[in-house]
Amino acid sequence: MEIYLDNSATTKPYGEVAAAMLDVMTNKYGNPSSLHRLGIEAERLLKTAREQIAGVLKASPGEIFFTSGGTEADNMAILGAAGAHRGRHIITTPIEHPAVLAAVAELRERGFEVDFAPVDQSGRVILEEYEKLLRKNTVLVTAMLVNNEIGTIEPIAEMSRLLKNKNPGGVFHVDAVQGFGKLPVYADALGADMISLSAHKIHGPKGVGALYVRRGVRLRPILHGGGQQGGMRSGTENVPGIAGFGLAAKIAADDMAAKCGKMERLRNRLRDGIAASVDNIKINTPENSAPHILNISFGGVRSEVLLHSLEMQNIFVSSGSACSSHKREPSGTLTEIGVPRQMIDGSIRFSLSEFTTDEEISAVIPAVAEITGRLRKLNFR
Repeated sequence: MEIYLDNSATTKPYGEVAAAMLDVMTNKYGNPSSLHRLGIEAERLLKTAREQIAGVLKASPGEIFFTSGGTEADNMAILGAAGAHRGRHIITTPIEHPAVLAAVAELRERGFEVDFAPVDQSGRVILEEYEKLLRKNTVLVTAMLVNNEIGTIEPIAEMSRLLKNKNPGGVFHVDAVQGFGKLPVYADALGADMISLSAHKIHGPKGVGALYVRRGVRLRPILHGGGQQGGMRSGTENVPGIAGFGLAAKIAADDMAAKCGKMERLRNRLRDGIAASVDNIKINTPENSAPHILNISFGGVRSEVLLHSLEMQNIFVSSGSACSSHKREPSGTLTEIGVPRQMIDGSIRFSLSEFTTDEEISAVIPAVAEITGRLRKLNFR
């Protein structure tokens, strides 16, 4: 039995999504810019996907723009808003995904001023400190809804309200890649001007994402070419991927509360089971977090060794964000919330999906306890 607990890195596509994509690739392969029947059929698939994703966000289909993934959506939002709106001041947080931090760093090199709103020991933005950073010329605030390493849910609606009070023309961007499909992500409720999404986090295909852009928000395109998607994002659309994304969003939203309730129950059972059977650990995921993420630091064990030892028992987990796990630097998120360096080096992220079962959790808890104990004995020889 393979036990896959790395769903924050990527998810297994729904069977219905894979079947729909195969049908598009083999039977509905027209270019959506073409004027003949196959092109019109492809354009209709894009329209359906826009409607499906907009329905989940409670937005308008005309506010959805497709990208190659969450990274492009983040870059399109951050670089595009900074280039189209007046103001030279940006606020983000120190625990953002690399796609956000790298885009912000690019703007800093272009002369923008950047401030980082501090977070508390749970990874939650300290609103009082954030408010002090806001200025009349704050052109953009960008923050994630759910932290991809520890699962913290950020106070997005409050952050947006404070920005608009200070500068009504400021733009608020939300990286909802880890929250979409796990929490209600409604554009108006969040106060979001832009929202980044990724298909492969919700049992859709890799290589496709979307950016919600509230009507009236101006962006300078970062890709130039044929003027597809109203000139916002040039390039022939990935029709099979987009069709798969739309269907995945629709399926993920169906009975989402029950699916996420199950994930939360299993996540808590995993947390409590490991805490009861393994000593010298630090649970880094706070209470009232997203339902699918559990980050634990194991003292006296290297995360890479523990990860590969679990892999040998067909249990697949992560040593952190998949997008930065090959880097040697310690996790920026765990550093910011005050986890000691020696504990950061032993951190594992377990991330669940709607397909995770009680049987799998029952197998993982004793496996983690046995492997951790064995590795610690080897380390002390």
